[in-house]
Amino acid sequence: MYTTINQEGLLNNYALETPVYYAEYPNLTQQRRYALQGAFAILLVNFLVLIAFAVS
Repeated sequence: MYTTINQEGLLNNYALETPVYYAEYPNLTQQRRYALQGAFAILLVNFLVLIAFAVS
């Protein structure tokens, strides 16, 4: 941990910086899984909105 002390004697602690890396483009299997998760999320939200309208 990197620590500095200013003129008033106060400590400033800085976290270690993690190395930067580039994200990889998802392969076809991951893309299909993301699309399926998105479809389920849309269905869930629509179902909850319809339930809210039905109850009110």
